[in-house]
Amino acid sequence: MSDPAMNEYPHFLGSEIEQGDPTDALFHIIPVPYERTVSYGGGTAKGPWAILDASWQLETWDGKSTPCELGIYTREAIVCEGEEPAVIERIAAATKEVVSLGKMPVAIGGEHTVTGGIIKGLLDAGITDFGVVQIDAHADLRDAYEGNPLSHASVMKRIVDLGIPLYQLGVRAYCEEEKEAREKYGVHFQDADQLVPNNITEITLPDDFPKKVFFTLDIDGMDPSVFPSTGTPVPGGLGWYQTLSLFESVADQREIIGFDLMEFAPIQGFHAYEFAAAQLIYKMMGIVQRNK
Repeated sequence: MSDPAMNEYPHFLGSEIEQGDPTDALFHIIPVPYERTVSYGGGTAKGPWAILDASWQLETWDGKSTPCELGIYTREAIVCEGEEPAVIERIAAATKEVVSLGKMPVAIGGEHTVTGGIIKGLLDAGITDFGVVQIDAHADLRDAYEGNPLSHASVMKRIVDLGIPLYQLGVRAYCEEEKEAREKYGVHFQDADQLVPNNITEITLPDDFPKKVFFTLDIDGMDPSVFPSTGTPVPGGLGWYQTLSLFESVADQREIIGFDLMEFAPIQGFHAYEFAAAQLIYKMMGIVQRNK
């Protein structure tokens, strides 16, 4: 798969809907083909294009509703060249622009560092009272990884450093430093060894957890039998329906102000995973739609 120019990315669900006026669309797709600090397998830079391309095979009816009725606008992909802080600023600026329109950012990565830029954009737009719910195989709470504080393995540490409450779901690979960070910052969590064997599909957020939530989904939070298409697979992850149900349980309790899907690395010749990632995003849109 060749790397397309920024303006050559397919529009999400472009086979069924027109790329209309951005002010008419609730969901603003932000493609971020960023891959700088991956620590095992690569390929996340190709994730956004692959997902957008596969979205042309989706049905508009998601099985329960028609999310595209709320409007989907695919923005120009973020330029990911240059120093890491500059890229994060570009992500933040795009997010701030979406929020300033009263719309919902839906970012497609790219490595998980991207989420830090999205969170900065929310803060820059004046949204301060919100929490983050994270599905992930990894805690991402290292202060730095391989000397880099902007690593994908440190993105949640940067977020809790800002005082933003965090609830983690499905984690099953973390170090002692991250265990201590959880304790220090009061991170809420239900790890995979609780969720998966017991088939838990709903959580109850603490009463003091913010009413607004940004939801970040690292694709490796799901089991490799569902999504082997990631650079850091870990066995024992969440299933398809469990993942969607957990997202829905959060959306039932709180206002979703944006979400992302990170760390998808397409496997050449296996289109099923690209389509599944596109469908996952669209079904999350549907859950948002039905909870508005």
